[in-house]
Amino acid sequence: MNVLPSTSPPKHVSLLGYGGLLPFIFLALLIPLSLDYRPLFAIALVNYGAVILSFVGALHWGFAMTVHDMSTEQRSDRLIWSVIPALIAWIATLLAMPLGCLLLVIGFVVHLRQDRQLLRVMRLPAWYLPMRLRLTLVASVCLLLAAMVETLHS
Repeated sequence: MNVLPSTSPPKHVSLLGYGGLLPFIFLALLIPLSLDYRPLFAIALVNYGAVILSFVGALHWGFAMTVHDMSTEQRSDRLIWSVIPALIAWIATLLAMPLGCLLLVIGFVVHLRQDRQLLRVMRLPAWYLPMRLRLTLVASVCLLLAAMVETLHS
């Protein structure tokens, strides 16, 4: 595995990464608890998920621009992939809420797979993939639970 030795993320990385899960968690909890504001919370959840999926896709743009020992083909692959999550996210915002959530989950899971592909191209800190897996799992569970609630209450 092509990883750098650090086993735990810097404290600020953990705070930012895991703190980014709070809107997923709170919105997923508010959707079943609020009849009056459920549509607003559902839209907010899909939109937040879209923003985050776009953000993680942009990481690959940054990698393509800064990693010096990539081949031209590898750099091109990273640049192409980097815009795909934003396109997936945009489409998710145009779909009915349950389908938008499902598409975002698919986008997060496929992006996690792309992050694993990075190990063929560059070295990553040892904490990066485990943290990305945890972030993806929590965000995906929140999106799936909200989609299920929305489907049951429609």
